[in-house]
Amino acid sequence: MHAPRVLIFDSGVGSLSIGAAIHEFIPQANLLYAMDHGRFPYGEWQEDALVTHIGQTVTALLQRHPADIVVMACNSASTAVLPALRSVLNIPVVGVVPAIKPAALHSRSGVIGLLATPGTVGRAYTAQLIEDFASQCCVVSVGSRILAPAIESLFWNNTAIDEVLLEIKAALYAHPRSAEMDTVVLACTHFPLIQKPLAELMPAISWIDSGEAIARRVMHIIKEFNLPLNSDSEEGNQEVLILGEARATPMLKERLEASSLRLIDY
Repeated sequence: MHAPRVLIFDSGVGSLSIGAAIHEFIPQANLLYAMDHGRFPYGEWQEDALVTHIGQTVTALLQRHPADIVVMACNSASTAVLPALRSVLNIPVVGVVPAIKPAALHSRSGVIGLLATPGTVGRAYTAQLIEDFASQCCVVSVGSRILAPAIESLFWNNTAIDEVLLEIKAALYAHPRSAEMDTVVLACTHFPLIQKPLAELMPAISWIDSGEAIARRVMHIIKEFNLPLNSDSEEGNQEVLILGEARATPMLKERLEASSLRLIDY
């Protein structure tokens, strides 16, 4: 008997925010983080090309590293590829989509921000989420091309991101009703990784992401499929794969080791 293995797939370090939430909620699960750094960022891809690439990459990855559950730890990818990916895999696939519903429920002012990549902001799926769950709200959408790459560079090379954060603040507060905004959805899995400096820069904002909801969904699937989960305190493995030709930098290795994540070969 082995604890379930969860493949957490993203174009980069965004998988770390989702994996951290899953590990906190289900510490016994074995987690495999796959960072497709060579194809980063997914938010700039055309939808058809992204669907093809992820389908081929995840299928090949699972042949070498079997898993019980796949988590598509990317909002831009999830809003595009989930139906196609589920059609070619015989294991459950969990997607990450913008946490618009909980943000709308949380907001007292009815003015919420949506901080995402351009791909996520522009997807019909995102527009439908807003229509379904936040039609009564004013949604301030900011599709940033620079924030996810800046976070990726921060984790790989310790590159400062102070100026980028100031640009994000300016973009959010450019809206005529920005003074009323009390809640912002972090609709890219990279963004929760820098929630602390965002909160320091904009202390009046509540920041909402999908990590906890995804962790609960994974637990639901574990129970639904009767996957074995030890009740003792032994923690599962946390392993990291870097896909493509990229090699982890000393800075990234240091960050992974600090979180008890182990690099393995593809």
